Formats: sequence, structure tokens, C-alpha cells
Amino acid sequence: MHSLPDSSIQALKAQHYQATLVSKRMVHDELAILRVKPDHPIMPHRAGQYTTLGLGAWEPRHPLSAPENLTEEALSRLIRRQYSLSHPLLDTSGQLIQNPLTELEFYIVLVRGTETAEEVPALTPRLFQLEEGARLFAGDKITGFYTLDSISPDETILFFSTGTGEAPNNYMLWELLHRGHTGRIISACCTRLARDLAYREVHEALMQKFPNYKYLALTTREPAQLSKRYLQDLVTSGELEHQLGHALQPEHTHVYLCGNPQMIGAPKVDKQTGVKTFPDPVGLVQILEERGFRADSRVLKIKGNLHFEEYW
Repeated sequence: MHSLPDSSIQALKAQHYQATLVSKRMVHDELAILRVKPDHPIMPHRAGQYTTLGLGAWEPRHPLSAPENLTEEALSRLIRRQYSLSHPLLDTSGQLIQNPLTELEFYIVLVRGTETAEEVPALTPRLFQLEEGARLFAGDKITGFYTLDSISPDETILFFSTGTGEAPNNYMLWELLHRGHTGRIISACCTRLARDLAYREVHEALMQKFPNYKYLALTTREPAQLSKRYLQDLVTSGELEHQLGHALQPEHTHVYLCGNPQMIGAPKVDKQTGVKTFPDPVGLVQILEERGFRADSRVLKIKGNLHFEEYW
């Protein structure tokens, strides 16, 4: 096992790190909510966008993660990955957050990997070893197209997410509530187990404060349940329309999808013909387009009312 001298590590940290981990809430041993304060001012951005976190390959890894075998040269590199920004929703008194962000919130799952995997996860096993006060890299650029563009105050907004894909949806939810959105808002999140619903209590409190807001929690591997429940089932079973109290109305509704690519089901688009080829199994993009929605397409330069994050 190669290692770097302490003097080299300190020099590399000084060169690359310009942010501090100010808060680390462990939801459980594989799920965390991190708050990072950059040394530089947070650049203007929009809810739903993402930025970059990074740590040096010289940092220690989670003891239960798949082992790495790095050369001494590789140990000197900075490991970076893009993460969507989440957003705190309620303050310590239980009121909707009002003040501008001075810290960046991230919702991160530990990816341990296996010895047989083609690629050993590099960043999250290191992030999960950080303690509050630790230094790390945070990019100064915040970008992305998964945003609240052209939303009218009275339109229905539907957020669908799996796992930590909930992060950007939470930021957009906060933005809508903060600016007094009057239309219906539903946020549906699907995880393996109930313990993976890190923001559940906050969403339940929000429902008490905002009559136009509804939170739906689904799980797929909860031992006590009789069947798996997926986000696709919310639409195909009619449950979503039951929660809305009316049929889906694409002309007055925007849908946001973030998380598992199979849940999203983004099609491949032929740039010449515009023909879409949808994947198997069927995802929400196909299901909702068959019900009158129109997905964004950067290939065809179409801005629709069905939006999904594309950097996964």
C-alpha cells in the first residue's frame, strides 16, 4: 500500500481545498446530509442545479468500502464528482427557511463498491470519513438545466425522486414555497427502506404548514409491506390522480424527475428524424408522454413540461 509523506499531503490540501465541512448528519451508516461552507462567496444560481465536491486520493477511505490499489502518483490526484444541491427547508423553530444560503447542502449515499466491480467508487468512501471541521474541495461553478424555468404561480408541480435524487427537488420545493406558489405541489420519493427517507419528518411538517403541498413516500424493500411500490405505479394505478383530486392536466402541470435512470426512462433521440427510442423497463418519461406530457430535449431543442436530470 503506497502512501504520501505528511508534508506532501499538507501541501496538496493547501493547493486544492477551499471549503470546510461545517455539518455532518448521519441518517444511518450509509446515508448523510452534509453542509459545506466554501471560502469563496456562493455564486448566484438557481434551485435544482449542481456543483462539484472533491477530495484527494490521499484521504482515508471507509473501512468497509472496496479496496483500491493506487500508485504513488495516483495518490496525488484530486477526485471530483458532481452533486446536486439540496436545501434546508425548516429552521430550528420549525419555520420555512428565509435567509439566503451561506452553506451548500448535499444529500449523499455511501457507495462502497465490490472487489469484482469494474470501477471502485472513489469519492463517497472518503467523504463518509470526514468529520466536521475537515477541509475539502468545492467547485465555484454551479450549473445545470434542471430548474424552475417558466413556472406560473398557479400551476401544478410534481416532483418524483429516488433516494438522494430528492436533493434538487427539495431545493426547488423550498424555492416554490418561499415565493408563495399557489398551485398544488406533490413530492413523491421512493427508497428501498423507510429509514432511507432522510427528509420525511420535514416534509410531514411542511404539509401541516402549506395546504397546497403533499408528500408521498414509497419503499421497495420494506419487510413489513406486501408488495413493492415504484413511482411508475403512482401514475399507472391512478393513485397520483386520486391524490390530486382530478385527472392529470399536462397543460397546467410541470413534472420533475431525478434519481434512478430506470425510473426516469430517458429516451434516445435521433437528431435527424426526431424519433424516440424508449428503454426497457418502462420509465416515467414514456408513461407521462403517453398521457400528454412533453419531455425536454436538448437534442431537438425542445423545452417541455417534463424535466429530468441528465448528469447521472
